[in-house]
Amino acid sequence: MTDSATRIFLDHAATTNVLPEARAALERGYDAWANPSSPHAEGRKARSALEEARSAVAEVLGWRHDVIFTSGASESVEIVAARARIPGRAHGATEHAIVPHAMGASSKVVPVDAGGLIDETALEAILAEGPALVAIQMVNNETGILQPLERLAPMIREAGSLLLADCAQSASKYPLPDADFIALSAHKLGATPGFGALLVRDLGTLEPVGGQEKGYRRGTQDAPSALAFAAALSAKPYDMERLAALRSRLDEGVRAAGGVVIGEDSPRLPTIGAISLPGASSAALLVQFDLAGIAVSAGSACSSGKMKESAVLSAMGVAPEIAGGFLRISFGPMTTEAEVDAFLAEWSRIASRARAA
Repeated sequence: MTDSATRIFLDHAATTNVLPEARAALERGYDAWANPSSPHAEGRKARSALEEARSAVAEVLGWRHDVIFTSGASESVEIVAARARIPGRAHGATEHAIVPHAMGASSKVVPVDAGGLIDETALEAILAEGPALVAIQMVNNETGILQPLERLAPMIREAGSLLLADCAQSASKYPLPDADFIALSAHKLGATPGFGALLVRDLGTLEPVGGQEKGYRRGTQDAPSALAFAAALSAKPYDMERLAALRSRLDEGVRAAGGVVIGEDSPRLPTIGAISLPGASSAALLVQFDLAGIAVSAGSACSSGKMKESAVLSAMGVAPEIAGGFLRISFGPMTTEAEVDAFLAEWSRIASRARAA
């Protein structure tokens, strides 16, 4: 078994490493350790740090509206799903697992095509039924497939509905979509786990609950993590051209060894690759790669530990023999060509053993 110093981490879509800039900001934030809601000098210092971070997040992302700090994208989704001031609910069939849970059993499901893209005819039919909160990811967390929100957002708005966009994977890599609500997660972007944000275009569309965060989220505010999040976003560490070349290298190597690239004909985020070894077992593949010192996943970290069939692949109509051998390979800012090549070498060995068996 490979020791931790030489292991290769290719599961950055689950959580990526904390950037040096975020670590430094977090340390500075610990100097402002008091409760930001306290009226004394120490509290005011913490409040100043918190608001500095809030302004920096908005500026870096080009967001001219409100920023509510949360514990992550999942809580952001839950806040909007429960409290958006609009009667209906609808969500894409390939959303992160938190979305159908938070939106409830009555939420209408918008199907996707074989390429994982929203069925726009079906979306139009659902929108015609009346105003609704519509949740559609910008980038799918398992396949990296990029939804055309620049086309879908005007459809949703013209129908009198509101768009909730999960941008946990895409923020700082792509410009934000023209959405009414945007969910963000700090630990996907080089900051600390357990922190995130909800971007709100118009606070009037969201029911307040009182307490902190302008009355939209109760609980003591975390100024150090807010500063770390702002610093991670400001670092802009993603060289998307370089990472796109790496993902192309991954795709070519997977296909050369008899594997399948899922969603290859759809627009995809360069940092996520969904692949399969047809006829293999995802669980067995994970064990083999882990023993070889390579960390990968079989989908969302929220569900892959359970090793259930991927709801995303099922919604896309992926054949069972392909879905059964699914892996997600995801890159961080510092992922190297050598690391991708090491993965491909092990992939080829595993595929050769499978063919021989």
